[in-house]
Amino acid sequence: MAKAAYVFPGQGSQQVGMGADLYDISSAAREVFDETDAILGFPLSRLCFEGPEEELTKTHNVQPAVLATSIACLRTAQQTSNNDLPSPSLIAGHSLGEYTALVAANVLSLGDAVSLVRERGRLMHEAGQKNPGGMLAIIGLDLEAIEEICLRSKCDISNINCPTQTVISGAAESLAEARELARARGALRLIPLKVSGAFHSSLMEPVIAEFSEVISTFALHPPTIPVIANVTTQVLTDADSIKEELIKQLRHCIQWQSSIEYMIHNGVTSFYEIGPGKVLCGLIKRTSAKTQTLNISGIKDIIHLKNSTITN
Repeated sequence: MAKAAYVFPGQGSQQVGMGADLYDISSAAREVFDETDAILGFPLSRLCFEGPEEELTKTHNVQPAVLATSIACLRTAQQTSNNDLPSPSLIAGHSLGEYTALVAANVLSLGDAVSLVRERGRLMHEAGQKNPGGMLAIIGLDLEAIEEICLRSKCDISNINCPTQTVISGAAESLAEARELARARGALRLIPLKVSGAFHSSLMEPVIAEFSEVISTFALHPPTIPVIANVTTQVLTDADSIKEELIKQLRHCIQWQSSIEYMIHNGVTSFYEIGPGKVLCGLIKRTSAKTQTLNISGIKDIIHLKNSTITN
């Protein structure tokens, strides 16, 4: 039997204006953004809808902003799609998107997730201040070549996104060396990511202890939908394993390609990317061309969900 999965985007999918169409037409979306604003004590929704972009993209702002917009998309689709949106057999989220997946699976309340990712963003930015660095997407080299490049340049592999795209993290001088090594190896593209630190790497180590303390204050519940972990690519089943996953995720590689392959192996044929942007659909298709994908990032996608032909 064919199965569907929901996947949720992470940091980098944001754009000014996201969620505004949902807020205008959907009571479910308004509830999400209004609750988020109340939890944070300032109008994050206005940043989503109006910018400015430089303020929206700050790590401690963009993480709750993407989460809130993604949940607003999900709840609006659930409220208005008349069962045209199939229930998921599995769900996952890319980096920050893992927290959105945990809200969708009823592990975290929206309010707790917003508060938690706000703190996560603050700490990740702080780690970037203590150990400055960045991230570089490498297109067109195999994993073995990138592992060798990281060994020579003292970078870490931070995201294995699909067979043709891997992201590395490291200090500025290490990334500069890695860039030259990758160019010499014949990389097709080298794309610096617009982030404030070397996320999912050893340079996040200074804030791990504090983040562990922060997450220990939140109540997590067993998931009502199986969630595939970013780090282990296994199903998360209980609160302790979820907390361990979220702590590991800060400094370890996001195994997105393996997560998608796990879901496909377990019968998923259709993936619904729910939230701003269309990055995950592209990564999924490059992992397996046979999969079907559909992006739900705004009200037009939801209105047309009934008539949408999920892409082959």
